[in-house]
Amino acid sequence: MKKLIIGFAALTMLFTACKETNKKADDQMTDGNAQQEQTTADKADNMNENGKTVADIAMSNDQFSTLVQAIQAAGLGETLQSDGPFTVFAPTNQAFSKLPEGTLTDLLKPENKAKLTGILTYHVVPGSYAAADIVKAIKENNGEYEISTVEGGKLTASLDGEKVIVTDANGGKATVEQADVKGSNGIIHGIDTVLMPKA
Repeated sequence: MKKLIIGFAALTMLFTACKETNKKADDQMTDGNAQQEQTTADKADNMNENGKTVADIAMSNDQFSTLVQAIQAAGLGETLQSDGPFTVFAPTNQAFSKLPEGTLTDLLKPENKAKLTGILTYHVVPGSYAAADIVKAIKENNGEYEISTVEGGKLTASLDGEKVIVTDANGGKATVEQADVKGSNGIIHGIDTVLMPKA
């Protein structure tokens, strides 16, 4: 099985390393937009004409309000506004509601900031990967594709029919419910379960 060998040890290293690449990609996209007029609202949204980052998108979507609260508690808000690119497997409010009672409350406490940061960065993958890219990688790797996360752990992507399933280090599974929400610095895929790194 091929592995996505682009994981970084920390977010700071990730965004520093990606900054130059992302600037070039932005320049190319700007040139492309100047040459070809966008004719539909969908195209405009897909090209992210409004320039919203993945953090902006999460903050403007009620489905991710709990995630936003967790990001703020972990102090990652500014990081997710930076250049990227990165892909976020974003747990919805419903996903957080599946956690055992009291788990989220404990994670949001200042003394548990490091643990919360680890969980959140486990949902972030360096690079911008659309659902089609992930599906292709799964099919080209015998039905399973291992992905390195910013946290340093691994996620395994597979298919259940047409749905993408993401499995964490403990065997927990999340289904991608909302794919390809594109921002200026990456892509969000909404998932129905919070993924947990190996303890």
